[in-house]
Amino acid sequence: MNPAELLAEYGDHVFDEIDLDITKESLVGFATACGEAHPRFIDSEHADFQGVPNYLTRIHGTRSLPEGFPVEMHRCFDAGKSIEVHQAVRAGDNVTGKSEIHDIFEKSGRSGTMLFIVHRMNFYNQKGDHLATVDWRLVQREMD
Repeated sequence: MNPAELLAEYGDHVFDEIDLDITKESLVGFATACGEAHPRFIDSEHADFQGVPNYLTRIHGTRSLPEGFPVEMHRCFDAGKSIEVHQAVRAGDNVTGKSEIHDIFEKSGRSGTMLFIVHRMNFYNQKGDHLATVDWRLVQREMD
């Protein structure tokens, strides 16, 4: 299948959903591991305590790709993540992450043709507020 056909079949619908409770310990632990020193990220008593902007990049769903997606994971590699933050993550939030395939495209490089798959997770809090969008790029070398 070419990228357009794959996107038409597998794209733009939620194929995985997770729920998690955000704790102050998790927020402080992640901020500390990132080397953050600002009190609003590491002091849970701070008036504006919140997660560091990249906090939600650490969250993964139960599935990387939709069931039946024709990719050989042993030929794939992680090509990075990006995040667009809409609102802060706070201790006590119940966060829902919804996964979908956002884009699929090819690029040619020195190693040949590569298929790029953009796995998108949108995160929402218990009030339905959109917290962030995280795009993870997965690359498969040498399309068949």
